[in-house]
Amino acid sequence: MTKKDIHVVPHKDGGWATKKEGAQRAGVVVDTQKAAIDRAREQAKRDRVEVVIHRKDGTIRDSDSYGNDPNPPKDKKP
Repeated sequence: MTKKDIHVVPHKDGGWATKKEGAQRAGVVVDTQKAAIDRAREQAKRDRVEVVIHRKDGTIRDSDSYGNDPNPPKDKKP
């Protein structure tokens, strides 16, 4: 099975969406980025994949891995 990371992206109709890599449609559309991040993290923990958080302009703001990363980062993120 291939890894399908979950992205938190701005939604075209306003708000924020979670979207799996390769998916045509958004999984969940919510009002705030925080709510979308929370939903994406729940799903990423279940699926053991990465969450990639985007800014409003589409650039990547942050990412968190919830899978079996063979080279985990050395940072001190909470």
